[in-house]
Amino acid sequence: MHMTKNTGGSDRIRTGKRGEEIAVEYLMKAGYRIMERNYRCLFGEIDIVARDQDNIVFVEVKSRKSEEFGDPQLSVGLNKQKKISKISLNYIKEKHLHQCNARFDVVAIKMLPQGKEEVELIQNAFDLAI
Repeated sequence: MHMTKNTGGSDRIRTGKRGEEIAVEYLMKAGYRIMERNYRCLFGEIDIVARDQDNIVFVEVKSRKSEEFGDPQLSVGLNKQKKISKISLNYIKEKHLHQCNARFDVVAIKMLPQGKEEVELIQNAFDLAI
C-alpha cells in the first residue's frame, strides 16, 4: 500500500508556529507582557494572551507566505471574532480578571522571500462579538 504525504497541513502549521514566535518577539518589544501562549478551553484556542499596561489583550496571529489569499488580518472574520470572544470571556472568568479592561488585537505577518517578515499590529482590531 502506497501512501502519499500531504505536506500542505504541516507547512501551514510551521508557518503558524513561526508567525507566533515573530509575534511574541514583536509584542514584547512593544512593551506587552506575555501571560499565556496557545490558551485552550472548550471553545477553542487563543494564540497569545498578554498585558499591555492595564489591559488584558487577546491576540490572534495571522501569518501568510503569499498574498494569494489577501492580507492576513482579513481572515479574522465575524465567526472567528465570535469564537475568540467566547474564549476570552472563559479566560477572564477562569482567571478572575473581571476588573480588567480587555481588548482584541491582531498581529498580521507577511513572510517575504529571503527570510524577511512584515509585521503589522492592529490594536482594538474588533469588539466583543457574541
